Amino acid sequence: MVTSQLSVPAPPRIVVSAPGSGQGKTTIATGLMAALRHRGEQVAGFKIGPDYIDPGYHSLATGRPGRNLDPRLCSEELMLPLLLHGSRSPGPADVAVIEGVMGLYDGQLGTDGYASTAHVARLLQAPVIIVLDVSGVSRTAAALVRGLIAEDARLSIAGVIMNKVGSPRHAGEIRRALDDHGIVTLGAVPRDRGVSVPSRHLGLMPAAERPDAVDVIGRLADELADSVDLDAVLTAARNAPVIAGTPWDPTTVVRPASDERPVVAIAGGRAFTFRYAETEELLSAAGCRPVSFDPAEDIALPADTAGIYLGGGFPEVHAESLARNAPLRDAIADAVGRGVPTVAECAGLLYLAKSCDDQPMVGVLPTDGVMTERLTLGYRTGVADHDQLLAGAGETVTGHEFHRTAVTPDGSTPPAWLLGGRPEGFSLDPAGTGTPTVHASYLHIHWAGHPTVAQRFADAAHRYRQRVGQHAYDLDHHGDRDIADGLVDLAVNVRLGAPPAWLATILRDSIDHLAGYPRIDAATQAIAAAHGADIDQVLPTAGGAEGFTLIARGVRGDHPLVVHPQFTEPEAALRAAGRRPRRLVLSEADGFVLDPSAVDDHANLIMIGNPTNPTGVLHPADQIRALVRPGRVVCVDEAFMDAVPGERESLLGGDLTGIVVLRSLTKTWGLAGLRAGYAVGDPAIIADLRRQQAPWSVSTPAADAIVACLSAQARAEAARAAEEFDRLRTPLVSGLRDLGLSVLGDPATPFVLVDCAGWPGRPGWLRLALRDHGVAARRGDTFPGLGPDWIRVAVRDPGTTRGFLSTLADIKAGAVNHQEIPA
Repeated sequence: MVTSQLSVPAPPRIVVSAPGSGQGKTTIATGLMAALRHRGEQVAGFKIGPDYIDPGYHSLATGRPGRNLDPRLCSEELMLPLLLHGSRSPGPADVAVIEGVMGLYDGQLGTDGYASTAHVARLLQAPVIIVLDVSGVSRTAAALVRGLIAEDARLSIAGVIMNKVGSPRHAGEIRRALDDHGIVTLGAVPRDRGVSVPSRHLGLMPAAERPDAVDVIGRLADELADSVDLDAVLTAARNAPVIAGTPWDPTTVVRPASDERPVVAIAGGRAFTFRYAETEELLSAAGCRPVSFDPAEDIALPADTAGIYLGGGFPEVHAESLARNAPLRDAIADAVGRGVPTVAECAGLLYLAKSCDDQPMVGVLPTDGVMTERLTLGYRTGVADHDQLLAGAGETVTGHEFHRTAVTPDGSTPPAWLLGGRPEGFSLDPAGTGTPTVHASYLHIHWAGHPTVAQRFADAAHRYRQRVGQHAYDLDHHGDRDIADGLVDLAVNVRLGAPPAWLATILRDSIDHLAGYPRIDAATQAIAAAHGADIDQVLPTAGGAEGFTLIARGVRGDHPLVVHPQFTEPEAALRAAGRRPRRLVLSEADGFVLDPSAVDDHANLIMIGNPTNPTGVLHPADQIRALVRPGRVVCVDEAFMDAVPGERESLLGGDLTGIVVLRSLTKTWGLAGLRAGYAVGDPAIIADLRRQQAPWSVSTPAADAIVACLSAQARAEAARAAEEFDRLRTPLVSGLRDLGLSVLGDPATPFVLVDCAGWPGRPGWLRLALRDHGVAARRGDTFPGLGPDWIRVAVRDPGTTRGFLSTLADIKAGAVNHQEIPA
C-alpha cells in the first residue's frame, strides 16, 4: 500500500464529557454542534467509543458524517489520523466537537480506563467540557468537578455546562461555587423543554426513527445558543495545542481488485441505522459502489448487486414491517443462495435468520432470533477458525457486542468467530462455491481498524461481479444460446421447425416485392381487425424485441419497474436505453404469482409477462389492470398468449387506457428468423412508440406474415395448436413429477419451469448432465429471481417427451449410484 506523507494540523477541538452516563452529554454535544453550525461554523462531530446512535444525531446537527473515535477498535495510533480525516471530509471543518462515552474516566473494564474519554482527550490534546446534571445538587457540583480535575492533571478542563438547571437562583448558587475554585462556567441549560432524546432497550432512539429529529435539533440549537457562551466554547477549542499528523486515507489501506465497480447493497432505513462512516469509504476505495436500500420499504435489491452489507440496528423493533416485505426477503434469500458475498452484523444476523420474535425473516441462517432480558455488552476479540469471508484462518479482530437478542446455532455451520474460544455466528457457503460467502455475527467491527476485513469483502464482490457479469444475471442470454448441433432442443420455445406450407408460400411470394420499400398499412389493418382495435391503437413491429426497445426509448417514466422472473429482454432494453429499472422479484413461495399491492407506488412504467416466460404463470387480467393508474404505463408481454386456449386473461379486447400489449408471431408460426410482431394499446402510447420506430423496420415479408397469421383461418389453426399444447404438456408434467422433480404450478404455456433442487448434486448439475446426454434445456439462472437449479423445458411431441423422461430416469439412476454427479 502507498502511505501518504502529508502532515496537516488538527483543527480547533473540544471534548464534551460528564461524570457518568445520563448527564445529558448527547443532548448538549448535539446542541453545541447545531448551534455552532447555525452561527456559520463548519463543525465536525465525533463520538468516543463504539456507539452508533449518537453519531446519527451529530450528522443531522453538522450536515456531515458523524464519526467514532475508539482506540480499542482502531488503536491509539489511528485516533489523530481519524480525527484529521473526519475534520477534512467532505470539506475542512472550523471546529471539531467530540462527545465522550460514559463517565470521563470510564473505559474498557479491567484496563485502567483504556478507551475512556480521558484517554482519547489526552491522545488528541483536546480540552474537556464537563456536562453536569445539577437537577439534584447545588454547591456539591463544584466538588464533583474538582474531583474530576484532580484525577488526572494531564487533562485540560475548559469549563462546565450545567444541565437541567431549575432556576436562575439555582444556577447562580452553582456558578459561585465553581468560581470559588477557578472553574469556568460555560453555560446553564434549563430543565427539559421537550428537546431531550427518548430512550429504549439499547439506549437512545436513533435519529432515523424520529420524524421530528430535525425539528428537535433545531430547537436544541436555539436552546444552546441562549444558554451557553458559544464564544467561550470556541475560544476553548481554539486554545487546544497545535498538533499535526497524517489524515487517515482509505486509499492507502485498500485497493480495487479489478476495474469493475461492483455494487454493494448497504441496508439502511429505520431498521438498520448502525454502521461506521468509514465502512462505505473503504468499500469505495476498494473499487466498490455502495448503494443504500431500505429493507422495510424497497421491494428489490439495488440493480447489479454484487455484495450485501447488513449492519446493525433494531430489526426486533421493526420485525413486522421487515416481515411484510416478502419480495425483498425473497430477493435477498435468492442473492445469498447464488453466492452474493454477504456480511451481516448483529441486526443483519437477525434479519438473515428464519425468524425474529416469531416474525418471518430472510431464512438463510439455521436459527431464530428472540428478545431476552439479558444485555450483552462489551469489547470482544474474534478469531477466525477457518478461511472465511472476512478473515483467513487464525486471524483476529477486535469488535464490540451490544444486543438483547439471542440466537441458537444448530451446529450445522462453522462459526463466524471464536470469541474466547466460544463459537459465535455463522459462516456459510450456500452456493457451493468452495469458499464461504456469508458472514453473520453479533460482533460489530470498525473496519478502519481492520482494513483487511474491508479488502476481503470487496475482493469477493469483485470476483462475484466478474463471474456473473454486469447485471448479476446475464440479461442477454436467450434459449438459442443453450442449443448446439447434436442436442435435442428443449431450450427454444418455437413451435415449428419451419413455417407451415401455406405460410412459406406467402413468404416466398413476398420476395417478388423486395425492390419496393415495405408498406405496413395492410398489416396494421389486420392487427386492428383481429383484436377489435382502432388503427391508432396498433403498431406492427419487428418482433417483440423491437417493441421492448421502442418502449424503453419512447415511454416516459423515471421509475421503471420490471416484474421478475420473466423474459429478460424488457430489462435489457431499458438498460440499453440508459435507464435504471427496479426489479420486483415475485415470491417462489407464492408460485411467482403477482400481488398488485407489492408493486412500488412510485413505479410509472411497469413491464410484466403474461403468460410469463419462464414461469408459465398466467396472471388474471384483473390483477394486471389493477396496476393501471394516471401517469403510469403498464406494458404486458403477451408473446405466448396465442398458445393459451381461448387466449383467456388477455388484456386485448378491453379498455387499454394506460396499457400497451406486445405480441409475437415468431413462436407459434416458426418465424424466429424473420421477426414479426405488433403492439396494441393506448393511442397515446402507440404514438410515442411510432415516433421512435426506425423507417421500414418491419420488412415486407414480416408485414405479409402479420397479415397471413392474423387471418381467420390462421387464428383458428393457432387455437387448435393451443389445445394441442394442453394435451402434450400433461404427460410431460406428470412424468417430471413422477421422477421427483418439481414443476411450477399449473403452467399455461408451451414450456414448463422445473426446479431440480430435490435431486442430488451441486446446484446446476442436472442441466449439465442433460447436456452430456444430448439434451439442451434452457438454463434458469439468467432470469432474476431464479437460480442454477431451475430449468425451462419446451413442450414437444410425445416421442420427444418420452425420450427426455427416459434420459432423466437414466441420469437419476446414475446419480443414485454416485456414478455421474458433475463436479
